[in-house]
Amino acid sequence: MRQVVMHGPGNVRVEDREDPKIVEPTDAIIRLSATCICGSDLWPYRGAEPVDHQVMGHEYVGVVEEVGSDVRNVKVGDFVVGSFWASDNTCEICQAGYQAYCVHRVLMGTIGTQSERARIPLADGTLVATPGMPDPDLIPSLMAASDVLGTGWFAAVAAQAGPGKTVAVVGDGAVGLLGILAARQLGAERIIAFSRHTDRQALAKEFGATDIVEERGDDGVARVKDLTDGLGAHSVIEAVGTQEAMMQAIHSTRPGGHVGFVGVSHDVAIPGDELFMAGVHIHGGPAPVRQYLPELVQLIWDRKIDPGKVFDLTLPLDRAAEGYRAMDQRTATKVLLTV
Repeated sequence: MRQVVMHGPGNVRVEDREDPKIVEPTDAIIRLSATCICGSDLWPYRGAEPVDHQVMGHEYVGVVEEVGSDVRNVKVGDFVVGSFWASDNTCEICQAGYQAYCVHRVLMGTIGTQSERARIPLADGTLVATPGMPDPDLIPSLMAASDVLGTGWFAAVAAQAGPGKTVAVVGDGAVGLLGILAARQLGAERIIAFSRHTDRQALAKEFGATDIVEERGDDGVARVKDLTDGLGAHSVIEAVGTQEAMMQAIHSTRPGGHVGFVGVSHDVAIPGDELFMAGVHIHGGPAPVRQYLPELVQLIWDRKIDPGKVFDLTLPLDRAAEGYRAMDQRTATKVLLTV
């Protein structure tokens, strides 16, 4: 099969690799219909994380080709969506809704799903079958559910977005944009998007943003305060993972408000005195996408949401290196790879 391998920073290749096989009786093998490049894949691409001949990708949709002897919830021929964390969905942590911390979890990025086929561990707990074979135009949205939509949804839930709330979103990448969509679906009254990019601003508004703030840092915080009678937002989503973004999120939140952070943190340290005096709730981390997948798949299937619009560049798998360059250079928000 063909699979994307990152040999080092900036060095992405598509190689012939051995087809996956059932290893555990709880495994499934899927033939991917689509995969994609995540913003988090850019950290090693830019040299911010070590990488050496690493298989890439953790987002996936496709058709089940083979199942292990213990798999009961999906069958050969099912079209499935899975989370970027494989989980058993039965342990106490999973049952509490935190499948990203499952006691048996497997990070799909260690297996690599920017490929033609993939082995899915813990298939019964990880995969969600769609009601039938999806129309081709639904595949990008189902693809988004595997990570960026589920992550944006978790961020909105963690920030307690809902009716009567003002939500501010730090970060206008795919996760931030889908955090806007999620906040709107959850009933937020007002959504403030931080963005300096015209195309992303337009999509933010389409997804439900009511206000656009181009300023960053202290100036951005001041604009949010201006828009909220000096109080700050009730709910703030942090979808970047940098020190500046985290502090901007905390400072944009009113006392008693909630910050949902899902940006992969790099060198983020919150000063204790600032945290103590902020009086805000902070919750986040790796999103338990599996918790939300059944609901999100149904919303997409019923065409009530269209998160696939975050994909603004589609390429065949063999041109993955081009997709990485486009996202690195910000000429694309998120790249869909067809298989």
